[in-house]
Amino acid sequence: MIGNPKLSTALREINRDLTNTFKDSYVFEFLNLPEPHNERDLQRGLIKQMKNFILELGKDFLFIGEEYKLQVGNSDFYIDLLFYHRGLQCLVVFELKADKFKPDHLGQLNFYLEALDRDVKKPNENPSMGVLLCKDKDSEVVEYALSRSLSPTMVSEYKTQLPDKKLLQRKLHELFDNGTIDKHPPRT
Repeated sequence: MIGNPKLSTALREINRDLTNTFKDSYVFEFLNLPEPHNERDLQRGLIKQMKNFILELGKDFLFIGEEYKLQVGNSDFYIDLLFYHRGLQCLVVFELKADKFKPDHLGQLNFYLEALDRDVKKPNENPSMGVLLCKDKDSEVVEYALSRSLSPTMVSEYKTQLPDKKLLQRKLHELFDNGTIDKHPPRT
């Protein structure tokens, strides 16, 4: 977990094993979203299908709200989706992006985490965490963007459809035919 470039430095330094808590990629096939879709369509679909969304996230997530309002100074800001994670004992922000990851998305997410930690987090809770859910991401760009981030954040991508079954079968056959995968693995 120490060398995972998809996690910010702050998140890598947390002593918990986050391997089974957050995924690198989520599949939201149950939403039946059109292509293209926008962030609002994604958010409405996730709220409408909250049970399926939480099942995709994993156990211990509790939903707090959508468009969760934060007031900083004289301005209002809205977090797309806010959860609490029982095991981690912290607030978890899911910021939704219906496009490819851009480094400036992290600035918005870091701002939300700071506001939550200063104004919402209870004294017995751990620092808030952020998950930026993007339609697509370039892993190298993500690694560079997260390398100096001081906030516990990660970038995950989502898919609205699994690849076609026939395509997967063809690719699997190609791997076998090229000798990349041993057809007869050794018995133990």
